[in-house]
Amino acid sequence: MSTKHKVAAVQFEPTMFEKERNIARLLELCEQAAEAGAELIVTPEMGTTGYCWFDRAEVAPFVEAIPGPTTSRFAALARKHDCYIVVGMPEVDEDGIYFNTAVLIGPDGIVGRHRKTHPYISEPKWAAAGDLHNQVFETPIGRIALLICMDIHFVETARLMALGGADVICHISNWLAERTPAPYWISRAFENSCYVLESNRWGLERTVQFSGGSCVIAPDGQVIAVRDRGDGVLLSEIDLDAARSRRVLGETVFAQRRPELYPELLSDTFSWNPRDFFGLYGHEPWPPGKTSRVSVAQFAPGDDIDQNLAEIAALARKASAEGADLVVFPELAVTGLGDPVTSAQPIPGPVTDRLEELAAELGLYLVCGLAERAGDTHYNSACLVAPDGDISVYRKTHLTADERSWATAGDGWTVVDTPIGRIGMLIGHDASFPEAGRVLALRGCDLIACPAAIKGRFSSSHAGTEVVQPKPIPTGPDPHHWHHFRVRAGENNLFFAFANVVDPERGYPGLSGVFGPDTFAFPRREAIAAGGTGLATVLVDTTNLDSVYPTNVVRRKDLVSMRMPHSYRGLVKAAATNY
Repeated sequence: MSTKHKVAAVQFEPTMFEKERNIARLLELCEQAAEAGAELIVTPEMGTTGYCWFDRAEVAPFVEAIPGPTTSRFAALARKHDCYIVVGMPEVDEDGIYFNTAVLIGPDGIVGRHRKTHPYISEPKWAAAGDLHNQVFETPIGRIALLICMDIHFVETARLMALGGADVICHISNWLAERTPAPYWISRAFENSCYVLESNRWGLERTVQFSGGSCVIAPDGQVIAVRDRGDGVLLSEIDLDAARSRRVLGETVFAQRRPELYPELLSDTFSWNPRDFFGLYGHEPWPPGKTSRVSVAQFAPGDDIDQNLAEIAALARKASAEGADLVVFPELAVTGLGDPVTSAQPIPGPVTDRLEELAAELGLYLVCGLAERAGDTHYNSACLVAPDGDISVYRKTHLTADERSWATAGDGWTVVDTPIGRIGMLIGHDASFPEAGRVLALRGCDLIACPAAIKGRFSSSHAGTEVVQPKPIPTGPDPHHWHHFRVRAGENNLFFAFANVVDPERGYPGLSGVFGPDTFAFPRREAIAAGGTGLATVLVDTTNLDSVYPTNVVRRKDLVSMRMPHSYRGLVKAAATNY
């Protein structure tokens, strides 16, 4: 049986109050795709009716039961062409509850549906949050999952579907406020090793500008087909073997997950006023926070520890001269990448003594990676060294296949309160696992310091777009349109200080950066290091701005507070069986 299949994304601008016109046009576009050989066709969110409804009364004439007249018309087309179609529509159930729904329809009728689980600003005016969580539908053309617009902001949704064996996530949306293909879409394909088939609407509706950019994204994050604007059909091909082999054999394999470290994903720490929550019973209240300058330093550590320490000192002094309060250095920056076992150092020890002296001299917080020796055991570790000499240690919890030959995985998280804010630490490959960043966000971290030595591609450019976007959203070319670790910052509403090794000859691209907590705020609050040795620095604000309830997004954490943890149990199961 062939694992290659032709797919299509329909891009369409529906017109409110003209349901019949919308359905007729969608059927026409789906017919066009099917006649071109598409076996799976995806259409936009709420494509049958339009999106920006005032309330239940206004949308009431246009909702339908499922199955119903609209799904029957698409089922007839699917039967005629032996294909599968995803339709976005407002649904009413037997109790008169309305949902924003995606329906998967095949040659034999309805295969399944997904109700949008994470309402955006519009849905609470008329729809309930969805109650059909994280399903994967087995079909002759692969395992198909459905997500609707805002759902994909949340790492847990796509992750659960990938753990359930999804080959393709059909994401239907009314995406706005960002240029597309959106970085979130790309990251969900990249971190879950599955295809994302994206159908986004375009056009203007009730003053809201939608951004188009319907596309097909491969399991390695490559955008293999895209439509910039206008009604039309985008055709491409997917290969299910590409997704399945990457999930089993790739560096981001699910076998490297650490479910025993993830139980906190089922908690909901931001459902109460977080300032009160974290100070409950007087235990670990948040630090007040401040406005600080945070730098990341990228360079290529060698095999000589003294030389590496000299490079660290030079970059730290440069950052201090520029007003930095915290500097993050790459993974294994002190001991080098070549022979970690031979170069491993005790903590505390002579190396950390020198880092303490440097931190005290400059009045800086330093985060440095090094190979740690603890008796006969070795760890890939990072130290947060404070100006007063305190040292906090994190041991990398998610090891690559190569690292398992010399290192033991750490068994816990490290969170440190400083005047800069609450800081969590990850090391390199850890940050490839969305669960890790989420746990630190749930613990109230304002910033994640991430020393890294990550090879390969985790960023891509955008050539520019003709789509009209409201200012100040950029439309011109951008060399770093997608940066996977920018997404890590935005999805957790925290600052992410990513300090990567830069050594192109050995496959390390650098691309270090400090990324801000709101990736929909333009211009973005971030800095990315240019090629070669150097620094990137950003002004970081972790203050509470409001004496009653946090108004600063890094403390308020909107996206974290909107999670649906009651449906996340699958994230902490000992093993997944379908991937």
